[in-house]
Amino acid sequence: MRDLKWKVLKSEYLFKDLWFTVRRDTCQRPDGKIVFPYYVYEFPEWVTALALTEDGKVILERQYRHGLGEVAFEIPGGCVDDTDASPEAAIARELLEETGYSFSRYEYLGKTCANPSTNNNWMHMFLATGGRRVKEQSLDDNEDIEIHLVTIEELKKLLEENQIIQSMHVTTIFYALAKL
Repeated sequence: MRDLKWKVLKSEYLFKDLWFTVRRDTCQRPDGKIVFPYYVYEFPEWVTALALTEDGKVILERQYRHGLGEVAFEIPGGCVDDTDASPEAAIARELLEETGYSFSRYEYLGKTCANPSTNNNWMHMFLATGGRRVKEQSLDDNEDIEIHLVTIEELKKLLEENQIIQSMHVTTIFYALAKL
């Protein structure tokens, strides 16, 4: 197979913030053609999990997503912080903060990317089992999350009805259900 990777000749940062950066690259394809401009969105790594309680219920979150202006069901997740030792540590922290649940087991399901043509980050997927509620939610200032416990069958119905619209969460659910 031939090498299809592009060579980055120049990068310029157009915007930098805590969790979103926009970069404009000048690239050269293997055939010598110059590609300009090419915009890359830099994000931290993300984590998400299909989280099951001790009695086998799925923990869903319901919250408003301003980008679409919609309220939707999701599974728990978030960014990997600099203080997290690993993606597993990040999902354990996110689950505890967002849901108040602690889990006895985390199984790594792999990684995916929201849009590899423009995004530079991975989302790590987990199956968390043995969840026990140990504290109240500890949400960020801009978070307002309702927790809902559903059966696996109810989760499948939500998927069939297109009630879970976050594509990377649907991907994680797919891998977790296959593992289960």
